[in-house]
Amino acid sequence: MRLTEEQEELRSAVRSLLTRHEGAAAWRPLTEQIGIAGLAVPEEYGGAGCGAREVHVVMEELGRELSPVPYLGSAVLAVQALLASGDETACAELLPRLAEGRAVGALAWAEHASWDPAAIRADAEPAPGPGGVWRITGAKEHVLDGAGAEVLLVAARTGAGTALFHVAVDEPGVHREATGTMDQTRAQARVVLDGAAGRLIGEEGDGDRVLRHVLDLACIALAAEQVGAAERCLELTVAYAKDRVQFGRPIGSFQAVKHRLADAYVLVESARSAALGAAFAAAEGSPELTRSAAIAKSACSEAFSTVAGEMIQLHGGIGITWEHDAHRYFKRAHGSGRLFGPPAWHRGRLAADLGLTAA
Repeated sequence: MRLTEEQEELRSAVRSLLTRHEGAAAWRPLTEQIGIAGLAVPEEYGGAGCGAREVHVVMEELGRELSPVPYLGSAVLAVQALLASGDETACAELLPRLAEGRAVGALAWAEHASWDPAAIRADAEPAPGPGGVWRITGAKEHVLDGAGAEVLLVAARTGAGTALFHVAVDEPGVHREATGTMDQTRAQARVVLDGAAGRLIGEEGDGDRVLRHVLDLACIALAAEQVGAAERCLELTVAYAKDRVQFGRPIGSFQAVKHRLADAYVLVESARSAALGAAFAAAEGSPELTRSAAIAKSACSEAFSTVAGEMIQLHGGIGITWEHDAHRYFKRAHGSGRLFGPPAWHRGRLAADLGLTAA
């Protein structure tokens, strides 16, 4: 599995831009100069027509910098939900704005800290009269970039099953509130809908299939981000071990420290293989997509968490101060490990996909 020369050039372009534009200020240059918001959007809707491997490259670089831009929530979740719905009218209406970065999309999906479509309890009922309007009631948690998104997609349950709806953000029945999180670089919101008007996207009852497909792609993208962040943790820790002198010699010269750094390197490279393998599976439309996604999310979450913990340990006291970035990576590792479900849940998904039964 090797990335192409063009994909490596994309990596270089994103990394270079992120060194010149910090924080949320990088979003506009990334969308206008590189077009990352539309990478996975088909050309007919104003995108570049690329796939999961290009998304993998971008997510790795965003992870290295812990960039707070709304790429995961908008360019992955919202875009892939629209594409998976097969609703050409909705795609033609919403995707061009998302692809250009003129609008940020959000997928309101999780309830009670669960991303399992079976856990959705938000209710949608047809409104009286013509127009195809539905009334949606329920509460959604952990909505990425949900407080400021201009395009809001909501998953709710109908008489035929789960379905996807487009809800105008200025609807009277829509209440959005940013939520405080340990990881301050990942904006999340709680969205409460009280009879909010929505328009059905795709087929009624097809939401379960759509969300499970989006979950796989979201896990694959997040795994790439975790690999990029873990790699950066290791780079910073190796550099510190070379410079920090204790007992008259750099701490990196001690055998015990070398062993811990070597173990971290193995974790990072193993996670990279899992994430890249999942990206290739998604790009090729592999029938084993769910297995690859579950493996990547589980392995990369645990690898990032371990490497970030080692970063804190080997930096000592400075690693938990605001003056150093170590605590930021540690918080991202904790938050991303829970996002889209913890590793144990994904191992359960893997077991179910393999037809294994619990002991």
